[in-house]
Amino acid sequence: MKKVTVYTDGACSGNPGPGGWGAILQFGPHTREISGFEPDTTNNRMELTAAVKALQTLKEPCIVTLYSDSAYLVNTFQQHWLTKWQLNGWKTSNKGSVENQDLWRELLDLASTHRVEWLKVKGHSDNEFNNRCDKLAREAIKAAGSGD
Repeated sequence: MKKVTVYTDGACSGNPGPGGWGAILQFGPHTREISGFEPDTTNNRMELTAAVKALQTLKEPCIVTLYSDSAYLVNTFQQHWLTKWQLNGWKTSNKGSVENQDLWRELLDLASTHRVEWLKVKGHSDNEFNNRCDKLAREAIKAAGSGD
């Protein structure tokens, strides 16, 4: 299986509001940047969408190291919240419905195709790839004529 490194980030102008996402995929000497926009969304949805779109880009099962500054995304996988939510009928520990179920289900499906290691990076810090993903996400919002 190919080893791929992925960086993802999401951004929102207002929360909810216009949002963008960005991802960088690295395989050997190859780098690919992808990004997109949604007119009415939340920051968390954009963080998850970035991971979904990045994993959907892979054409075959891969060993993926995915870096995100979203504790929401990374902790859900590292702390096995998804497993608990599924066992509880997609309810949180305080019996509320899990938000963003469509994206979580898609991530579960994609993660079953690939071997994904989910790692947290500090956002808006010294990680050039995370900073670039943030820029891609914000540029997607601006290109759509929304946001700052």
